[in-house]
Amino acid sequence: MATSTTEQQRGFFRVESAEWPALLLSFAYFFCVLGSYYVMRPVREQLVAAAGSTSLPSFYLATFLVTLALTPIYGALVARFPRKRFVPIVYAFFILCLIAFIPFFELQGQLNPKVLGGVFFVWVSVFNLFVVAVFWSFMADIFTVDQSHRLFSVISIGGGLGAIGGSLLAGSLVGHIGIAKLLAVSAGLLGCSIACIAGLVVWSRRNPIEKGVDRNEVVIGGGMLAGARQVFASPFLRSMALLLLLGDGVGTVLYALQADYAKTHFPDGIARTEFFAHIDLAINITQTVLQLSLTPWVLTRLGPVIAVIAADAVKVAGLLLLVLVGNPALIAVALVATRSFAYGMEKPSSDSLYTRVDREERYKAKGFIDTAVWRLGDFTIALAMNGLRGLGVTTTGFACLATFAAGGACWTAWRLRGTRELAAHANR
Repeated sequence: MATSTTEQQRGFFRVESAEWPALLLSFAYFFCVLGSYYVMRPVREQLVAAAGSTSLPSFYLATFLVTLALTPIYGALVARFPRKRFVPIVYAFFILCLIAFIPFFELQGQLNPKVLGGVFFVWVSVFNLFVVAVFWSFMADIFTVDQSHRLFSVISIGGGLGAIGGSLLAGSLVGHIGIAKLLAVSAGLLGCSIACIAGLVVWSRRNPIEKGVDRNEVVIGGGMLAGARQVFASPFLRSMALLLLLGDGVGTVLYALQADYAKTHFPDGIARTEFFAHIDLAINITQTVLQLSLTPWVLTRLGPVIAVIAADAVKVAGLLLLVLVGNPALIAVALVATRSFAYGMEKPSSDSLYTRVDREERYKAKGFIDTAVWRLGDFTIALAMNGLRGLGVTTTGFACLATFAAGGACWTAWRLRGTRELAAHANR
């Protein structure tokens, strides 16, 4: 659907009357998904801090291997079932797993923190990758290019508010109900997302992108490993994978540095949970402000590529501050700045680019990039950090390397403009 200059000038929050039900359901869907994740996220972080960041390479390797094993299973679901079935199946699986973890957290003090921390870290990391990847693949499959430019930043606000709500729930409830019962709260929020999916299936049937085609009933087909093959074959998808890896270089470095800081200053599990919940809250408030103000303007007026470049430029600035000052206390400041722009501007912008590829690439190739490629990057970066520590690299040195990664992401995003997929939609 083409977007004229006149339409763009009508406002970056323009919503057509027929789009309101889908917008509200998508908003609520993302609220529930990220609310669920951010209730359990500080539980994971306090376990990582207890084990120490030197354990991260083994955690990331296990996550990568599990993700690699699950990727063809997910590909098989996509290939054999219509989206109205395989999307809810993914969420139901993770709800059952969450419930199964509750008894183990009741015994947390009696279990080896590295064992419990490793298993839960892997599971939450896989959870985050798959439920969020499925969400954005679903969004890219029910909205047009024009709708993605206008609506994705608004939908992202729902996720930002869910993340704020989840962080607040975790920080305020953990001292009263304990860590184990937080998982039940998380499972309840994720269950609500399935109801939103059902509503979106009904809306998309009434408002199809392709006239006469109900995508809810169409089986995408293809092979289980098609996503990996597509990434290697397509210059656009290879660039998207590289963009993700460079962003991961920033995120993983700061994540590891923050884990070490928390281990030193917060030896108690509940205190660490509250600390990470407060960090998450600051990030989520900042990214929501971005999604309400700057992101929709940049996305609709300047386009998704410029939005990605702007977000990575802010990361460069935040990391340079850490490099120049060198105070470990500024790690939290750099983490808030980089993650806020990563999820408040870069993520909705880069995800909108997938409206330009076909359905199989939206679910399979994007799923492969957002899961297996991401976790391979985590493992490689964390392992390299352990090696560099042995060579005497400090916080300042790691911040320098992360700065180069953010700069490389700016260049990679700029080069996306020349790919066939973006050239075909230059005026959309």
